[in-house]
Amino acid sequence: MLDIVLYQPEIPPNTGNIIRLCANTGFALHLIRPLGFDLDDKKLRRAGLDYREFQALQIYDDWEHYRSTKPQQVLYGLSTKGHRSYADVTYCANDALVFGPETRGLPRTIRTDIGEQQLLKLPMLANSRSLNLSNATAIVAYEAWRQLHFLGGQI
Repeated sequence: MLDIVLYQPEIPPNTGNIIRLCANTGFALHLIRPLGFDLDDKKLRRAGLDYREFQALQIYDDWEHYRSTKPQQVLYGLSTKGHRSYADVTYCANDALVFGPETRGLPRTIRTDIGEQQLLKLPMLANSRSLNLSNATAIVAYEAWRQLHFLGGQI
């Protein structure tokens, strides 16, 4: 299944919602430090999590550490600086969806590493700034899973 990668997430409820999303889709969640919270944060737990949902969670010290574990993986970075719609991509089961911190988005170095053709965005109205991280993640994750015919899921 796909990986969801959160680079330096800052807001506990967003990460909690994404942990729940991954637990219900079979996606694996990868968090890249520094985190803006402790994994025992009560706001993270308030998202209704239990330990089962933490099973597919991995934490890395930095971007290079994550990349070294999956050097051949196709990465799709989500950014307001992307020029290609998330809906115009054909996703594969081993791809990764990479999201930046809520207040800053993906830094230039990571956008460069991912590559311009793999940098995606979600359509929004003109003069809109951005979507909430957990909402954006759910939109893209479900499109990728839909393309995989909801592999492993029940309809």
